[in-house]
Amino acid sequence: MLLNLLSEEASATWFPLEFGTPFDAARAVLFWIAAAYIVLAVILLIAVRGEKRKALLRIGGIVTVAFAAVLCLTFLIIAFIEDGILPILFYPLLVLIVVLAANGLILFFNRSKGTLIALGCLSAAALIATFVCMGINFSNGNALENNGVEAEDVNTVALYVCAVVLIAVIIAAAFLAGRKDKKGFDTRSITFAAVCIAMSFALSYLKVVEMPQGGSITIASLLPLMIYSYMFGTKKGVLAGFIYGILQAFQDTYILHPAQFLLDYPVAFSAIGLAGMFARVDALRFPQVKFLLGAIVAAAGRFLSHFLSGIFAFGTFATIEPVWLYSLIYQAGYVLPDIAIAIVLGVIVFSSKSFLSVVNRYAAPSLPKQAPKQKGETAAENK
Repeated sequence: MLLNLLSEEASATWFPLEFGTPFDAARAVLFWIAAAYIVLAVILLIAVRGEKRKALLRIGGIVTVAFAAVLCLTFLIIAFIEDGILPILFYPLLVLIVVLAANGLILFFNRSKGTLIALGCLSAAALIATFVCMGINFSNGNALENNGVEAEDVNTVALYVCAVVLIAVIIAAAFLAGRKDKKGFDTRSITFAAVCIAMSFALSYLKVVEMPQGGSITIASLLPLMIYSYMFGTKKGVLAGFIYGILQAFQDTYILHPAQFLLDYPVAFSAIGLAGMFARVDALRFPQVKFLLGAIVAAAGRFLSHFLSGIFAFGTFATIEPVWLYSLIYQAGYVLPDIAIAIVLGVIVFSSKSFLSVVNRYAAPSLPKQAPKQKGETAAENK
């Protein structure tokens, strides 16, 4: 049954190798530029030490935020031209990208309380405006008609309830797990957030399988976000996942309802930010175990979000009954393999002493003072 669902309309498309149209070529070229940039950034982080590394982090962070904004704007414009995103959705998303990018750049220069409040209000206003436009588009029936769905096929109340409940649970879990985090956003954490989001976004284009109603199996695209959450805590991790989820909406556009948009994009990927929830649990001695347990929780959160969206938003596409079983099989067909690849590679990476020394060196300021140090960590910090 699962193989039949996977083979109905799914196609194995490697977007970085597609040059058939000008838009495919633009996507492929931007991907390889992003990949080269990431490799260069990693090499420089390893090679540069001391005070020069601090300057590198600051400059690299600014460049990364600007580059990520250019990527997002390009992909959004491509989607507007190629996939026919309506103007009522295109323009608010365009403004949202510009606002988020501007806010990220400003935070490198000014992180005062007043600035944080002003930027938070501006971002919230842009986000609310985007949701309002989505709501107008949905009320006009355009979103449903464009996706071949009737209004009665979508359970609006259930979608909103599920979205609100999951948002509350993720936020509560993030603050509960991150209650020991004493350090707020600084240049280090902002820079790593930008790099990890960019890495995940680039890796998300390495698709093994793309599903007919959205979703794909990638080459560990979520691993950088999981590592970021482990290093800097769940509160920062959830925020990074939220931003990444919005970016995913530009790449894999299946939006027919505002609450469905929340469940399939920002909420689903915010849950990935919970991957670091056991990083500071002293009772768990091995980092591989800490990562594995957190990744399983993150995977469960993402799967549940997609599963509920599949039932209440995309139930009309079900080819078997009951609808919940179809959604369960459909989501399991790509979410579980996608997460499994990231988890397996993550456990392997966290088994490396060299990698752990890097994690301890860069994440040390965000760790609680009572956290036990790995052998050799003190020497690594003093280098």
